[in-house]
Amino acid sequence: MEQTKELTEIMRALRLTETARAAPALIAEANEQQYSYADFLLQVFRYEQEQRAIKARIKRLKNANLPYERALDEFDLTVQPGISQRQLNELKSLTWVDQSYNLVLLGPTGVGKTFLSVGLCLQAIEKGYRAIFITMGELVKALKMETISRRSQILLKRLREAHLLVIDDLMFLALDKKEANLFFHFINDIYEETSIIITSNKGPQQWGELIGDEIIAAAILDRIVQKSEIIELTGDSYRVTHRQTIFDNPHRSVIGLSNGVQNP
Repeated sequence: MEQTKELTEIMRALRLTETARAAPALIAEANEQQYSYADFLLQVFRYEQEQRAIKARIKRLKNANLPYERALDEFDLTVQPGISQRQLNELKSLTWVDQSYNLVLLGPTGVGKTFLSVGLCLQAIEKGYRAIFITMGELVKALKMETISRRSQILLKRLREAHLLVIDDLMFLALDKKEANLFFHFINDIYEETSIIITSNKGPQQWGELIGDEIIAAAILDRIVQKSEIIELTGDSYRVTHRQTIFDNPHRSVIGLSNGVQNP
């Protein structure tokens, strides 16, 4: 008993926190199974490694700031002709992240751009990458507040250190010149070391109009598309196609009810 207590204290001192909690159970199992010294040590360090991996994944997932969690396997390719199964499998491999390639997902609202980017973030997190999701509006706000807000400084530090960064709804709103400059310098800081996923309902040829400065727009575009894959998603709204209904009959409309009219 004294030995177990001393061993637990030493583990805590060595920051083997998770194993220290499980030490009595690990020792009991070793006695029951008559482990050799080497087998017992292997069990101890394997347990600590597994627990640290679990905690690290939880931390990566928390820092990712995802709007929701949807795995890529849930994405219905039958309603999205803009991407093939082969392309999706290649994206899931994440070899492009190791090479700091970028991905630009274009298309109108609702075709699955955000769904794909969230799924790729989750895939990256599972494989040990630091992946973060942020909307363009949130990013611009953080950049404008960086010099005066500790919270913005911490957020932007995480963004700059990410292996994979999703910028959702790029160019959804027009930028003024100051915002465009801040965004350019941010992209310039990270584009060689970080893979960037951009979702936008505007094609790159329209970015200059929304930024309001053709030179800055061209500089941003140059850095993003230098090493990139551009995928244009088409078809009907993914959300509408996969909508959930409050009635058993999916064809029954709720619009009539909101106007006080009962559907038959």
